Amino acid sequence: MGLLEHKVCLVTGAGRGIGAETVRKFAEEGAAVYGTARTEGTLDARFAELAGQYHTPVVPLYFDVTDEAAAKRAVMQIRKEQGRLDVLVNNAGIMQDNVIGMIGYDLMRAVFDVNVFAVISMTQLAVKLMGRQGSGSVINLSSIVGLDGAAGQAVYSASKGAVAALTKAASKELSPKGIRVNAVAPGLIDTDLLRVIGEKRIEENLSHVRMGRLGRPEDVAGVITFLASDMSGYVTGKIIGVDGDFQV
Repeated sequence: MGLLEHKVCLVTGAGRGIGAETVRKFAEEGAAVYGTARTEGTLDARFAELAGQYHTPVVPLYFDVTDEAAAKRAVMQIRKEQGRLDVLVNNAGIMQDNVIGMIGYDLMRAVFDVNVFAVISMTQLAVKLMGRQGSGSVINLSSIVGLDGAAGQAVYSASKGAVAALTKAASKELSPKGIRVNAVAPGLIDTDLLRVIGEKRIEENLSHVRMGRLGRPEDVAGVITFLASDMSGYVTGKIIGVDGDFQV
């Protein structure tokens, strides 16, 4: 307990699944946590409960990560209230796709706007604060399909592959400033995002997981917490699979 005491953390896409569990875990470990969602009021009750339970600030921020001006205001709010930012978790993402031959530009733009371009934008905003401190940890959410690909998921796979490449490039650029950049690549994690692909495909894919079960949001949040903490102080530029030994 207390792995993240005195750290200020920002988690995007904090309303459910991995993002929601990461906020809870960060609060449990003593961090001051800011979490984002698009819809006003949706985080209030849960965050107030967490703040009371763990006796640490847990603050909702409402904006669309693709809105750069709104994102900048949010980061400036954190700077004003806390004076620093130690951890950014780029968790917000969408899964939309189609088979090759049926993929339109609107779909591609929508997925890359959230999954890639917003990650770059949020990272740039965060590292302005982290650079002044000479320390920080950026944790991106890639995916097993970003590393291995998946039939019928060309756009989503490409976006998460871009996140993996971004992670490696950014780590090389930011290491001299004391800022670490890593990513987790979840496999089949039991979230609303996974359920989009349908029960039949989930069962088919589950047969490739050597551990024999779906992952849980807390499985991923635990690795994210490690990367946020000083325990991983010499780890950067890594893509860590959280996939139960998924075999293609």
